[in-house]
Amino acid sequence: MTDLFALLARSVRSHADRTAVRQGEDSLTYAQLDDLTARFAELLRTKGLRTGDRVAVALPNVVQFPVVYFGILRAGGTVVPVNPLLKSGEMVFVLRDCGARLVVSSPSCAEEAVPAASRTGAECLVAEPAAFAALLRSVEPMAGAAGTSDEATAVILYTSGTTGVPKGAELTHRNLVSNALTVARTLLRLGSDDVLFGGLPLFHAFGQTCAMNASIASGSCLSLLPRFHPAEALETLSRDGVTVFLGVPTMYGALLRNGMDRPLPRLRLAVSGGSSLPVELLHAAERELGVTVLEGYGLSETSPVACFNPPDRPRKPGSIGLPVRGVELRLVAAVGGVAGSGEIGELAMRGENVMKGYWNRPDATAQASRDGWFHTGDLARVDEDGYYFVVDRKKDLVIRGGYNVYPREIEEVLYRHPDVEEAAVVGVPDPDLGEEVAAAVVLRTGALTTTVELRDYVRQRVAAYKYPRIVTLVDALPKGATGKILKREIRIVPPTRSGT
Repeated sequence: MTDLFALLARSVRSHADRTAVRQGEDSLTYAQLDDLTARFAELLRTKGLRTGDRVAVALPNVVQFPVVYFGILRAGGTVVPVNPLLKSGEMVFVLRDCGARLVVSSPSCAEEAVPAASRTGAECLVAEPAAFAALLRSVEPMAGAAGTSDEATAVILYTSGTTGVPKGAELTHRNLVSNALTVARTLLRLGSDDVLFGGLPLFHAFGQTCAMNASIASGSCLSLLPRFHPAEALETLSRDGVTVFLGVPTMYGALLRNGMDRPLPRLRLAVSGGSSLPVELLHAAERELGVTVLEGYGLSETSPVACFNPPDRPRKPGSIGLPVRGVELRLVAAVGGVAGSGEIGELAMRGENVMKGYWNRPDATAQASRDGWFHTGDLARVDEDGYYFVVDRKKDLVIRGGYNVYPREIEEVLYRHPDVEEAAVVGVPDPDLGEEVAAAVVLRTGALTTTVELRDYVRQRVAAYKYPRIVTLVDALPKGATGKILKREIRIVPPTRSGT
């Protein structure tokens, strides 16, 4: 089975009457989801959708998302998930780049989506829940499914554009089916009685594969939260009997700050991804949630899961785990070739999960995929047991006076300070050293620790060239749609050198 829509078709046959997706009081059984996707697929065909045509989806985590997503696949189209928080100009770029013929928008982002569609010659369908339901009822369901080849592009996921304009990663049916089944069967070991937390944005690879597609593949229930808020998340976990929590590090921090005031008797497992989970935060989350937190690793270009701490092997805090089924990893040295034992190298991979390329970007594809290996841009090391540890982003590396400083190492130290809530370490230009180490820190409510005290705290725990000479206290750190800290948006002005 390598057609992504077939994941839903199989669960419909086995679990027709079970709840597939829930959002508060709204829910759909697998049979109802199947019917609505068939009607939406037929609607697309009446609009002239041809096999491979791109349809943009600008929806938050609502029950209409899987209806539209699997309806597009059922009709033979390609799904282009779009962050519904994008402004019109940003949306125009994506629509033009992928050549979308149709945009499905939520009412909340119609003000941006409608003019963006107009400027690109696309049609915009605003999926207001009641009107959208009435529209689908007026259409006869499509018989069967269009079907497509294993290597056809199922989804185009646009990267965040940290190194330039966003690029669309082309993920095939084979890529996504392989990854969803690996997550469902091997990593999370899902069954039809499981309920997955759906607070990760579904337009993002993590939420799409590990929550929605893995849930659909196993006949589980996906409990959606349109926008993450810790109090609402805790209510959802308790009310819907969530068994598997999936989140990014900032979600775990928010839950802990909000206080675990509700019993979660059905929760059996928690998963963290998106960025590195500080070890102190991991231990605190396990104490409060009462379950093991397993870390994984992946990218939009890799469907996304490439590495995971398997549930049946020893868990190593701070590690991204072992390569998942169908994936090979290696570390590439700075001078080329494979990094030696204990050395840090760039993480490269190949396997069933790796994209076929960037949409209409042959040069970018060739730069990222060399000699049959996809180069991630992440620096890592591997231990004697084969467990991988991401040290940092290659582009986040700070080179101070010729010495390599890995921001994550310094952040881990800062997170051990009892007054630190969040921290991000970056490099700032320095006329003598090339770069200086700087830290932006959010303190816990009521904390009175000074920047000098924080600097000295780190200074006592790392080599002299590593500690941040510049420490800035901020009210909040900039974050993306998934809650990932956006280091590229942190602005720290270097002070006049003081000789410290």
